[in-house]
Amino acid sequence: MKTEVAGTATAWSLRPAVVADIEPIAELRAEVMRADLERLGRYDEHRVRQRLRDSFSSRYTSVIEAGGELAGCVTFRPADGRRWLEHFYLAPHHQGRGLGSAVLRTLLRRADAQGETVALNVLQGSPARRLYERHGFALEAEDPVDVFLARPPGADVSSYARNEANRPGLLPRKSG
Repeated sequence: MKTEVAGTATAWSLRPAVVADIEPIAELRAEVMRADLERLGRYDEHRVRQRLRDSFSSRYTSVIEAGGELAGCVTFRPADGRRWLEHFYLAPHHQGRGLGSAVLRTLLRRADAQGETVALNVLQGSPARRLYERHGFALEAEDPVDVFLARPPGADVSSYARNEANRPGLLPRKSG
């Protein structure tokens, strides 16, 4: 299934990932995660890419395209009675423009419709944590490296997220 979203700021779409997407996504992951991993003393040039390769699933991964290019990716897989949001990366020049929120809202609507809790983990100190908390995620556990967050179906979200959801041009439409 392909989901397209058109808006005045950014038109984007989700398409199913294919095996040929592994290397571009691995490179994107290395670029996006480098600063946080270095801050935590955990950056390894090979390992950052290999972890993506080892866990890649075209069945549950979508490529985010904007302006005809790879803008990011996201994995949304079922496990342990939940939906796990993983490998959610946006190219730096697409960050901070509402694209991550729009993609996240699309995925959360799907989970809500199925009555599923969504869980994820982010690195300690990652600015992405704020994005998730604005969309109803709450702390479940943490350790020195990771923060584990979860959002039950239909979780109440902050007024910020409600306002974002009502912005014109950011509602998904399905294409054939």
